[in-house]
Amino acid sequence: MTRPLPPVIAAAQSASQRMADRHTPFVMNDWYVAAFGQEITDQLLARTLLGRRLAFYRTTAGQVVALEDRCPHRSMPLSAGTLEQDTIVCAYHGLRFNTEGDCIEVPSQATCPKNVGIRAYRTHERGAVVWIWMGEAEQADLSKLPPQDWMDSVDWERSQGYLGLQASYVRLHENLLDLTHLSFLHAKSFGTPDYAKAAFESEIGDGQFALLRNVVPTTLPPVWAVPTGLTGKGQAARIVRSEFRSLGLHEVSVTFYDCHLPENERPQYRIRTAHMPTPEIATSTHYFIVHGRDFALQDSATTRFMHEQLFVAFQEDVDGLVLQELALANTPAEDLYEFSVAADAPAVAMRRYVLARQQSEAQA
Repeated sequence: MTRPLPPVIAAAQSASQRMADRHTPFVMNDWYVAAFGQEITDQLLARTLLGRRLAFYRTTAGQVVALEDRCPHRSMPLSAGTLEQDTIVCAYHGLRFNTEGDCIEVPSQATCPKNVGIRAYRTHERGAVVWIWMGEAEQADLSKLPPQDWMDSVDWERSQGYLGLQASYVRLHENLLDLTHLSFLHAKSFGTPDYAKAAFESEIGDGQFALLRNVVPTTLPPVWAVPTGLTGKGQAARIVRSEFRSLGLHEVSVTFYDCHLPENERPQYRIRTAHMPTPEIATSTHYFIVHGRDFALQDSATTRFMHEQLFVAFQEDVDGLVLQELALANTPAEDLYEFSVAADAPAVAMRRYVLARQQSEAQA
């Protein structure tokens, strides 16, 4: 057999049409990561999010401001202008805009016309991250931002990083809900041969999708074995929960322990990773990452070792997703079909949810 029969291909294509992909318009009414807090200073920062160009800066009081990056006079990017007393002055004709996007000065005339301004976006800074609500500002709802207490807790050590991904954020979310690829795409980093065949459970709810996998016993890769001391062959337990928590947040939680010790005598080592994809355009994604651990606190050497090892693995994901994107872009529509397997259930449900969110928003 070299190619499925036409009815089989048609069924696969029909199933794909019920899932979000790189062609699905963005869901605006949600929180996404705009930047790490340290990126936003008293200098203008230009960034494209969900296909929209924005200009960011921080006021003298520390407030994060996010404005449409286009002067409504002659469309000069405001990020090319200057900051003066917490206002942006356009580099072309000097129109001045305040933190709410209102035009408050036109140098060429004595009075400033009313109702001339640009869009301002609501932001929320928490821990190391600045979140932005890309929909209408009056609809911004902090209750839709999932809690991540560990990201600013003194009981957790953290590192952070950014990767530019030339692929769809939908595919990144799918990748994060798929743990079977660790044995293959990450064979040289933190994947192990037993991972793909380990038993797993799926959780599929209303906007919440998770995959749980217990790999017991297992031999840990160096990124986990060295910091925990669980370096023996078949010594460790690796309990993983990978969860889609919102359009802008996917969280991976892992617990390690020595499975040879009695339950009441074994210390547990926990790690968390917040994967925060924000679409730039349809096939380009800002990939923000915060990684934390509750052991070896204030140990900079361990932080550096784990960070470097982990980002080797995360780059493997980026490289793999870029290759997928190229294959998708270069396959004629009539020849493009993909099949799903049992382990894909949470990812398929997530992609259907994203499509439903977008369609609901478009009809509102």
